[in-house]
Amino acid sequence: MTEHPNWPHLTEDDEQPWETLSSRLLVDGVRPIREDRVRLPSGVEFAYQYRSRGPRAVFVLPVTADGQVALIRQYRYPLRSTVTEVVAGGVERGEDLLTAAARELREEVGGVAAEWVALPGFYPQPSISGVVFYAFLALGVTLGELHLEDTEVIERTVVPLAEAYRRLDAGEIHDASSSLALFHARRVLVERGLL
Repeated sequence: MTEHPNWPHLTEDDEQPWETLSSRLLVDGVRPIREDRVRLPSGVEFAYQYRSRGPRAVFVLPVTADGQVALIRQYRYPLRSTVTEVVAGGVERGEDLLTAAARELREEVGGVAAEWVALPGFYPQPSISGVVFYAFLALGVTLGELHLEDTEVIERTVVPLAEAYRRLDAGEIHDASSSLALFHARRVLVERGLL
């Protein structure tokens, strides 16, 4: 399954309760920030800063045929810390979600999947960002050489499925999007007898 049933519902509502009075670009670049002047149904007006809807990213939980999970340890500059995560990355303009997921799997853990299962998509920070994240479970993954981008500092960590979920349950996976991808994958893994 390469599209989850909830994905088509990750769209704007037909009716918008807030009225946009004006809009301006505050920060341009890879992560542009807008400021809109808005009016609520109550008549209250205020400025709202946010990242526009449009950018997308994929999250991949790679599971090998022998029940191992390939997680990554990645340095995150805003945190000044190395964080355990699942494979993830942005979807390039015009790129299909599954193609992006396969590309990120290959780059970050050197993986190729035999089977893909789409997991529920989600909004990671809906109060400040219109970004949409799409999660996948990659099964029967074979691991090879990493193909990291020049800006990435990533270490591949391969652990048994039970250990990955022990870390999740113990609160040792601090990245929320990775935790949610693991949470949604659990049911499929249990149903297939892998966990």
